[in-house]
Amino acid sequence: MNEPAASTSPGAARSEPLMSIGEVLGQLRVDFPDTTISKLRFLEAEGLVEPQRTAAGYRKYSWDDVARLRFVLTAQRDKYLPLRVIREQLAQWDSSGEQPGRSRPALVAVGPDGAVPGRELREPAESSQVRLGRADLVARSGIDESTLVELERLGVLVSDPPGWYDADALIIASAVAGLASYGLEPRHLRGYRTAADREVGLFAQLVAPLARQSDPAARARAAETARELVALSEQLHAALVRVGLRSTLGR
Repeated sequence: MNEPAASTSPGAARSEPLMSIGEVLGQLRVDFPDTTISKLRFLEAEGLVEPQRTAAGYRKYSWDDVARLRFVLTAQRDKYLPLRVIREQLAQWDSSGEQPGRSRPALVAVGPDGAVPGRELREPAESSQVRLGRADLVARSGIDESTLVELERLGVLVSDPPGWYDADALIIASAVAGLASYGLEPRHLRGYRTAADREVGLFAQLVAPLARQSDPAARARAAETARELVALSEQLHAALVRVGLRSTLGR
C-alpha cells in the first residue's frame, strides 16, 4: 500500500521527491552503518531535523534533511561534539540561511530489520557483536599469551563466556601492546581499570533512569547520553595528562 503524498503548506512544495525514513536510513547507512530508525527518531525529537509529515503522519525527508543528518552524524563520529553544540551550529546556519553541504550517495536497500544486505563483512559492528577467539585476539592486537593472562588477572581485560572477546577487548589489547613498546607493563595499568570503574558507576547513575524505560526514544537517549559522556571523559582525561606533562616537557 502506497503512502499518501506529503502535505505541505501553500508555496512550500518542493520540486524534488521526498523520502521515507527507511529510504533515508538506506542513504545514511552507507557511511554510518550503526544508524538506526530509532536514532533518526531520536535526532528529530532533539530538534536537529524536522521532516515533513503526511496527512497520515508518515515522515518525509528532503535532501536538505539528509544533508543535515549527515552533518550531525559526522560531528558526533569525527569530532565527538555533544548534541548541544551541534544544535547551536545548526541554529546559526538556520538564522543565516545557510545549510550543511548536500550529497547524494548511492541508495542502498534496507531490510525489514534495518539491516543493509551485503554489508555484513565490510561494516564495523557493535562491539558486543564482535566475537574473537583467544588466538585471534593475540594475533590481531600484538600482545602475547602471557600478557593476556596478566591483563585478565588484573581485570584490565575481561572475556565474555565462554571465552570470547569483543571489539572493545581488541581495542584494549592493542592499546596495551602500544604502551608496552614504551616500556609500560600490565601491572602499571591497574589504575586505568580502577578509574574506569569509578566513571562507570558515576555515569550509570545518569543513564540508568532512561535505559530502564520501555519507550524506545528514552533508550535511544540513554545510549546517546552514554556516548557523549564517554567522549567528554576522553577529552578531559587527555587534557589533564597533557597539562600534567607540561613541566616535564619544559612548556
